[in-house]
Amino acid sequence: MRANDIISIGDLAARAGVSVSAIRFYEAKGLLSPFRNAGGQRRFLRSDIRRLSFILIAQQLGLSIEAIGAELAKLPGERTPNASDWRQMSAGMRIMLDDRIAALTRTRDLLDGCIGCGCLSLRKCALYNPGDRAAAKGAGPRYVIGDRAGE
Repeated sequence: MRANDIISIGDLAARAGVSVSAIRFYEAKGLLSPFRNAGGQRRFLRSDIRRLSFILIAQQLGLSIEAIGAELAKLPGERTPNASDWRQMSAGMRIMLDDRIAALTRTRDLLDGCIGCGCLSLRKCALYNPGDRAAAKGAGPRYVIGDRAGE
């Protein structure tokens, strides 16, 4: 390992645009694994910039710390992850992201009129959901979570 492959917690924080305390939090949650130098100071691999960037993006997407940890656990721990490792890890996330995009699209498309909740409180609901057929499929906004009217 070359000296320029190792960065301090302050350098990592500056490069990622987060506070040092945030990095310590991610470390405590097991998302980052620094090592200690002879003086006991945290040191990170330069490749941890990418891990931290993934954490920040995943949080913006609404993933829990546990889910982020599960995804990061798919990466090799014994070496710096390469492009193939990141591609394999992200392949499973594509399915989750596609499902979320579909749910958001349905919500956007239905929110202006009726969110498919089965309440029959709007005149349109009597046409869209006659006899509250949505209730037979279960509780909640059935058409937003994926059920289709008329099925």
